[in-house]
Formats: sequence, structure tokens, C-alpha cells
Amino acid sequence: MRTLCPSACLAVRIDAIGLATEPVDMHAGTETALGRVIEMFGAAKPSGAYLFANRRANRMKILVHDGVGIWLAARRLNQGKFHWPGIHRRSEVVFDNEQLQALVLGLPWQRVGASGSISVL
Repeated sequence: MRTLCPSACLAVRIDAIGLATEPVDMHAGTETALGRVIEMFGAAKPSGAYLFANRRANRMKILVHDGVGIWLAARRLNQGKFHWPGIHRRSEVVFDNEQLQALVLGLPWQRVGASGSISVL
């Protein structure tokens, strides 16, 4: 189980994460974001989180289906940008919890967790 917020806020269970590699207009509201999720991933699955970034990758929206309703959150970095994967149509990116937390914080998530391990000296 993954959570997107610190223990002080309401915890929402996240079992699957979809990352949109195509940029999204940050003016999009809940209905537009949900439409993009259905278009890109086929459905908004319960306990699923779907992440979007704008073209400059300094803003992110996260749509979460908690099994009952839809949550839409936004995050903006004052400096720098999110380390978003390249823009690829319909590509899939798999995260572990540590990588997701790093991405949301604006850190280089590719270097965190098992994929960032050093195995040769």
C-alpha cells in the first residue's frame, strides 16, 4: 500500500500508479482529468493514482480514485522542475513507494529505490 501524504493528513490507499507521459493543461478540472485518465489508461481503477505534469514539468496534478469518489490534488514547484520521464505516447512507468515520494517532492526518482542501486565498483 502506498500513501501520498504525511501521516498528519487523511491517508488514501494507493495500490497502482499511472504516470501520464504526455503533458496536460493544468487548468483541467476533475472531470477533464478523469477523462484523460480513461483515455490514456482505459479506466480509473479503485485505489489508483494518476499523475500528470504540464509541458515545463514544474506543475503536477494527481487524480486518485479511492473506491468511492475522485480526489484531485495539485503541486507546484517554486524552483526547478519535476524529474518527469520523456514524453512518450502511451508508455508505462512503474514506481515503487520511495520513487513516488521522490517524484512528488521534485527529487530525481530514477536514482531512488532498487533501480538506483549500485552493484559494481
